[in-house]
Amino acid sequence: MCGIVAAVSNRNIVSVLVEGLKRLEYRGYDSCGVAVHQDGTLRRTRSTSRVAELDAQIAADAVAGGTGIAHTRWATHGAPAVHNAHPHFSGDRIALVHNGIIENHDELRAELQSKGYQFASQTDTEVIAHLIHQLYDGDLLDAVQRAVVRLKGAYAIAVFAKDEPHRVVGAREGSPLVLGVGEGETFLASDAMALAGVTDQIVYLEEGDVVDLHLGKHWISQRQADGGFARVERPVRTVHAHSGAAELGPYRHYMQKEIFEQPKAIADTLEGVAGFDPDLFGDKAAEVFDAIDRVLILACGTSSYSGLTAKYWLEAIAGIPCSVEIASEYRYRESVPDPRTLVVTISQSGETADTLAALKHARSLGMTRTLTICNVATSAMVRECELAYITRAGVEIGVASTKAFTTQLVALFLLTMVLAKRRGKLPAEGEAAALRNLRHLPAALQAVLALEPQIIGWAEQFVPRQNALFLGRGRHYPIALEGALKLKEISYIHAEAYPAGELKHGPLALVDASMPVITVAPADDLLEKLKSNMQEVRARAGELYVFADADTHIESSAGIHVIRLPEHYGALSPILHVVPLQLLAYHTACARGTDVDKPRNLAKSVTVE
Repeated sequence: MCGIVAAVSNRNIVSVLVEGLKRLEYRGYDSCGVAVHQDGTLRRTRSTSRVAELDAQIAADAVAGGTGIAHTRWATHGAPAVHNAHPHFSGDRIALVHNGIIENHDELRAELQSKGYQFASQTDTEVIAHLIHQLYDGDLLDAVQRAVVRLKGAYAIAVFAKDEPHRVVGAREGSPLVLGVGEGETFLASDAMALAGVTDQIVYLEEGDVVDLHLGKHWISQRQADGGFARVERPVRTVHAHSGAAELGPYRHYMQKEIFEQPKAIADTLEGVAGFDPDLFGDKAAEVFDAIDRVLILACGTSSYSGLTAKYWLEAIAGIPCSVEIASEYRYRESVPDPRTLVVTISQSGETADTLAALKHARSLGMTRTLTICNVATSAMVRECELAYITRAGVEIGVASTKAFTTQLVALFLLTMVLAKRRGKLPAEGEAAALRNLRHLPAALQAVLALEPQIIGWAEQFVPRQNALFLGRGRHYPIALEGALKLKEISYIHAEAYPAGELKHGPLALVDASMPVITVAPADDLLEKLKSNMQEVRARAGELYVFADADTHIESSAGIHVIRLPEHYGALSPILHVVPLQLLAYHTACARGTDVDKPRNLAKSVTVE
């Protein structure tokens, strides 16, 4: 999603701003720009191309300065176009970048237009720039503080003024923003990764914070209930963020690299796990787990499918009721709260706006026992939740999540085992067997990855297709959902997933000779039922592509293509079966020539509602 980098320094800071944008490219964007204070004026360069092209344009325009702001934009209000790209100016005095959505922008726009302000864009962001300009009387901090109390919605902003050449003011509400402390210089960014290699001294700003940056010093104030602001102190943390995108090595795309990194990511996520003890999730975990009767999982997109898989585990193994809610829907419906619920949020970035908002809503209903499964230890989600399990997937560059998903599944399986043991549902021999299976997972995944050449052969057959169905049963139904999501988001083939038993309740009408049906067929208790569903497809001339375990006795024949996974893996089978679906989506997208790592219209970290 949108990215912010800002700096106040005595050196030319443009290269730092551009490098920061490059580190945020993985989040997804459709325009970018930089503005600096240069020779007493505001200078700006914007582009609807990639950051590399912006960098060349900056060099051609000779843009340089010690105070500046930069931005990558994912379009919400207004099409991807240069006039909608950030930074936005108000006259020749104010420059501003913004992440988030201002909900009352129409009202503010009308007010500002009545006072003579002219708008050059369709964005909600330009409203903030003009509002600050209208309130500015020589003190930028005062103008920003007075402006933000009038904003409704979510925002992280960075702004500077022509009349104050060594000052940037930032503010956040509902969208992440961090402060970087350097030697004689200060920085702002939407993600600490943007400042890697520049400073490792990071301050995580909290909701309602406004930060005043100068050369080598800063002050933070927080909005109070009465609308005023009070000076506060925030701790400075040493954060060793990844210094940039990893080398691709022998891989064509980051997504392919990340698919093949899954054995290591899972091994890293399991490092130090010697048993299923509550303290895996935090010092207070035993107390919290003993005080709950049910689990509520809140997540979006791929993370919600890991939650759906966990529902099968939690209810079947731990014997605890579990519900899974799409975070963007949960906060807007009437639900029945239960204070003895463990609220579990799942997010790769830990900054997903919908999930954070759903978490706050759950807490407002009295459900205060919270746990997050997250890949970023310093994220807002981790700070907001009582307990946490940090997956160790490493930086995931590709927009389509792969290793973050499988490490989430591992963490959720650990949670299942801990709760099962705590509730007396896990005998000692069951614990030992589960630990053995977890430790064997990386090797089992390597064997699945060796199927790539066969999957490439299938991918070629998907190139002309416009639609596909995915089928699964039981705990593999969410894996079918994830497979369909992967195919549609990177190959742009319309794909849907169904519980296989639902075919005859409607989707079977879509099946004909042109409809590929991808089937997840593990050797579990539902296999014979699944085989019957497959026959329903063949009877309508549908073409089956089956990922089967070795001992399922499903053979290739006319209209039935079979790839066999090396072994059945019991309760952990979903983690193995999702990998060939990832590879199928990846190689189909490659064959169709799409932008695999940066699919159109999508963003990596969705920080707007």
